[in-house]
Amino acid sequence: MKKTSRVTILVKALPQPSKKYSETVCCAGLTSTSEWERLFPIRFRHLHGEQSFKRWDIVEYSYRAPTSDRRKESRHVFEDTIKVVGKVTKSSEKSSLLSAAIVKSEKQATEQKQSLALIEPRNIRFKAKRLSTDEIAHIKQSFKNVSQQFSLFDEELAKFNPSPYEFKMLFDDGSGKHEKKCGDWEVHAMFRNFSKKYGEKEALERMEHIFCVEYPQKGVMFALGNMQKRPNIWQLLGIIRVEKIEENLLF
Repeated sequence: MKKTSRVTILVKALPQPSKKYSETVCCAGLTSTSEWERLFPIRFRHLHGEQSFKRWDIVEYSYRAPTSDRRKESRHVFEDTIKVVGKVTKSSEKSSLLSAAIVKSEKQATEQKQSLALIEPRNIRFKAKRLSTDEIAHIKQSFKNVSQQFSLFDEELAKFNPSPYEFKMLFDDGSGKHEKKCGDWEVHAMFRNFSKKYGEKEALERMEHIFCVEYPQKGVMFALGNMQKRPNIWQLLGIIRVEKIEENLLF
């Protein structure tokens, strides 16, 4: 049965090659009552005009229950129904939306049978590792392989140019210390933009200062998501700048 929903987008992860859909992007957001919804499959390069959304955009869409993904937050989206209908801009509104979704740790999220979670990280450390030529070539070939299964509409996919770095965040939450690869599309876009302007070395230095100094001082949340086939493994999908929420609102 087709249903309609509306969410504020918080997660837009790096694109992944898909044999069934050519390319998918993990996207997720919160409803007006701060409930998570995962939008799938989203072929972001195929979205244009009012369908193309960013973080904090309010998106309306139609969906059905997925056939294979049993995670309660997952929605199988009818891509042609996606429409941006607004945007959350005020810091107070952002904080209010997020405060009701925060959990102390990924452990708590697992216990509550969530597959998406919002945490307040502490002691953030930033790591960057340059991919080898072979690793980059492997990623490019993966996208080229799936592009050849589809029409000329996916010519751009065949020329996909992956990020040359793998970024990781080390941090603490209510259950201890963690180290997670960062799949946030905006983080990799930040690196590309900074590299063009300052060069790679200074770009990485600026990113480290932003994530480890500026964001913690001003307020930052991490959006985490678990894997469908390995639900105990959580990934970092979004780094969300938001004004610090008063402690009495958190838990």
